[in-house]
Order: sequence, then structure tokens, then C-alpha cells
Amino acid sequence: MGDWFQYNIVATGRLPLFCYFVTLIVAFIATRINVRLIRAKVGWFRNVNVGEMHIHHVVFGVILMLIGGVMGFIVSPTSQAGYVLAACVFGVGSALVLDEFALILHLHDVYWEEEGRTSVDAVFIAIAVTGLLLIGLRPLIWDYGTWVNPTALIVANSALAVVTLLKGKIWTGMAGLFVPPMLLVGAIRLARPGSPWAHWFFAKKSPRKMARAIHREERWRRPVIRAKIAFQEFLSGRHDLPSTRRGRRHT
Repeated sequence: MGDWFQYNIVATGRLPLFCYFVTLIVAFIATRINVRLIRAKVGWFRNVNVGEMHIHHVVFGVILMLIGGVMGFIVSPTSQAGYVLAACVFGVGSALVLDEFALILHLHDVYWEEEGRTSVDAVFIAIAVTGLLLIGLRPLIWDYGTWVNPTALIVANSALAVVTLLKGKIWTGMAGLFVPPMLLVGAIRLARPGSPWAHWFFAKKSPRKMARAIHREERWRRPVIRAKIAFQEFLSGRHDLPSTRRGRRHT
């Protein structure tokens, strides 16, 4: 294991990325444990308040990301320890920001509401993308041989990625950035019924396609979504509070 780590992580210059990956996961888990204890009113776990103002942990995350990002610019190119420290600080900050991604998206506190699951999805996507980068994959690049123009390939893959994401296939689109053939499958297949693509092209112009999309969603995707939600809520707690503003339910 030590030889593998030395050869695949340290020798390839991926140690800072590995440290970012680990701190992102650890900080996310620690944050979720903390907010669940606050929600349950356990012991000394309390929100952070300045007078009557509640300070969300996204604020601390932004500060840490700024510190980690600037550190990455100013450390010596020969200082591996400096890059590792910057990556760790940035990883903690990223976890705090992404854990409240839904708050940023909706511009009000939906942490424990249905919309709050978006934050968990954002963290999972960040972890998945970082993991793919860590094993050496690079986005929008695929070896088709010397007969393919690299610039044209990147443009084509980018267009397919946009179509796939507009069709509501988030995980296929993100994974396809690293394995482009997946983008072709995602772009060709039927859009999800709640996606922008379905809204633009199915709702009024093609009711049959919308009906097929809804049928596929109910039959194939819903069971997968339920399993994903069960796993997410095992880690992060249930997001089932009524859709009311609860600005002081967590730090």
C-alpha cells in the first residue's frame, strides 16, 4: 500500500489533490455530525451567533477557501508542505461552502427542507470529480488517436456535456466529462421529465415523448433515487421539514 501511494500519488504530484480529497470528505462528515447534534440539541453544540445575527458555516467556508487559495499562489514552487497545507485549508472551506450550496442557490435557509438535498448532491459530485482527477483522468480528453483534432474533440465533448446536463442527467454529464463516450449516450437518450430540455421540447411539442419520459422516470429512476436519498440521509440526516424559513436550525 505504501509503495502504491508513493508511486501513484506522491511521485505523480497528486499529494495536494489527495489531501484536498481527504479533508473535503472528513470536513463534510464532521460538519454533518455537528449540525445533526445541534438539531437534536445535544450537549454544548449550539449555533454561532453574533448578537441576534446567526452566522452560517458557509461564511467560514468562504474565508477558508480564500485563505487556502491565496496560500496556493504564494507558497514556493518547491514547497510540497506548503501546497499540502493550502490544499487542506481549501478542502475544509469547500466542504463548508458546498454543505450549504442549497442556501446559496435559493438565497434562504433550506438546510433541512427538501431543497436542502441539493447541498448533499453538490458534495457528492465534488467528491466524485476529485476522485476521478485523483486516479489520473482529465475532463473532456479521450484518446481517439492522432486522426482526431484535439480542439475539435474538446468542443464536441463540451457541446455533448451541455446537452446531457440540460436533459437532467447530472451524474452522466459529470462522469462523461472524464469518459466522453458516456456523453454521447446521455445526449441521445430521452430527457428526464423535469429537465429544461423536456420543458422546451416535450411539454407542448411532443406529448408522447413527455409521457415516455415520465414512464421511464417512474419505472427505472425513482427506485434508484430512493436508494440514493436513503444513503444520503444515513450520512447527512433527513431533509423533510416543511418549506418554511428556519434560519437558526444549524451553524
